[in-house]
Amino acid sequence: MSPAYPGSKELCRASVVTILALTGLIWIGALLAGFLGALTGLGGGVVIVPLLTLVFGVDIHYAIGASLVSVAATSSAAAAVYLKQGFANIRIALVLELATTLGAVGGAVLALQLPTAAIAVLFGLALLLSAYLSARPPQPRSETRAQDKLAGVLELEGEYPDTAGPQSYRVRSVGLGFGLMGVAGMLSGLLGIGSGALKVLAMDQVMGVPFKVSTATSNFMIGVTAAASAGVYLSRGYIDPGLTMPVMLGVLVGSLLGARVFIAAKPKLLRPVFAGVIALLAVQMIAGAFGGRFVDGAL
Repeated sequence: MSPAYPGSKELCRASVVTILALTGLIWIGALLAGFLGALTGLGGGVVIVPLLTLVFGVDIHYAIGASLVSVAATSSAAAAVYLKQGFANIRIALVLELATTLGAVGGAVLALQLPTAAIAVLFGLALLLSAYLSARPPQPRSETRAQDKLAGVLELEGEYPDTAGPQSYRVRSVGLGFGLMGVAGMLSGLLGIGSGALKVLAMDQVMGVPFKVSTATSNFMIGVTAAASAGVYLSRGYIDPGLTMPVMLGVLVGSLLGARVFIAAKPKLLRPVFAGVIALLAVQMIAGAFGGRFVDGAL
């Protein structure tokens, strides 16, 4: 049977090749995002959203939807490794998750009411603040310090493995940390970043939890926070299966690799990586917003 018009078969083949190539590129980008997310506690969304919007021209609402689904589906991959190795603190995660989940639902509802350029600017500002706080040297921790009363009641203290043997730690400022987790959850729903950046910073620098434990616990929490936000985006039709699938599979593989590298990584090396990458992405998002790269309804 002859083609409907000259060259139609060739055009069809070219379209298929283009789609496959685009899907492959998205998968590779998602793999790198998942690797970085597991290594630093960011959850991958902090790279996925700028990647899809700035590089592939995806509408930011669809990018956030894909990011949230992938983070929710794959955070368990990294979390399983951290739990097995004894880094994640389950009690801290369960206490703080209440605040992040409530904030995530509120942030997702707010995000659907804002113009895309405004979301991009907020995204960039949040990342710049996170980069600044993360680049600061960690506060000295005294093991003889009196434990927070609420932390004692909830039994949030713990220990983590180290080359020198198990290292114990105590938790402080639980109330302030709980409030910051609410803000982190709202940013998760608003920006689709899994809120890992602020979760790590809140636990590490406010609650006195060691950086590796903060990172591992953040990865454990990210899935629940993202799932709460993703439900709102799904109800509004911003979850595209064709976009979400390669993103989810890429983040899954990357998070597994990153979690294994994380075990042997040095916190002194993780901090500058954490700060430098998100600062660069923040500048790109803000510049894109003011440069007119984000248009409502564009995909």
